[in-house]
Amino acid sequence: MKAMILAAGKGERMRPLTLRTPKPLLPAGGKPLIVHHLERLKAAGFRELVINHAWLGDQIEAELGDGRSLGLSIEYSREHEPLETAGGIVHALPLLTQSNNTWFLVINGDIWCDFDPAQLTPPENADALLVMTENPEHHPAGDFCLHPDGTVTEDGAELLTFTGISLLNRNLFEDLTPGTRKLAPILREAMSRKRVKGLHHNGLWMDIGTPERLQVLDRILREDRAES
Repeated sequence: MKAMILAAGKGERMRPLTLRTPKPLLPAGGKPLIVHHLERLKAAGFRELVINHAWLGDQIEAELGDGRSLGLSIEYSREHEPLETAGGIVHALPLLTQSNNTWFLVINGDIWCDFDPAQLTPPENADALLVMTENPEHHPAGDFCLHPDGTVTEDGAELLTFTGISLLNRNLFEDLTPGTRKLAPILREAMSRKRVKGLHHNGLWMDIGTPERLQVLDRILREDRAES
């Protein structure tokens, strides 16, 4: 199974840091954000990766190359303009599902999480498996409801936050034409057909959406490294 890291956003909320550096290459704990993802994916057994990019994407390719120095194989899905999450996935589908395996892992490039991707296995009778977490202070309303049987719905008594980590099936995107498109409406439509499952992650998760959150993550990672 292949994995995709979504790295095409302009990082406008992170400016001025992202005026000359793409957000995935901003450092935290002594290494670029995207390298944390690559290391965790490799440890989980993923070797074939796809990274989409648009804004300053040449810097990402120059930094990571084909991945061989990291023990990985990296392909790039180049976008002239960011296509949003679903649009980027549709654009990259020829790279993601070249074999008979229709499942692939997707991770938002602007998060940090200690979740182990090796825990993810394709669910039965579903087209998506979402990793959910407790709602952070900056997103108290949450996104979706995770029910005791593992089914995810749009509404419910207790909403959790979608981490940006998921297993997705090609079926979700088969009938979509290329273009700019967000993932959430596609997931909601699949939820209406009870085709989305989820699991609850109780560990550390951060949405690195502001320079302040990047500073917090950097401090956490440096403190952890000093203690180990």
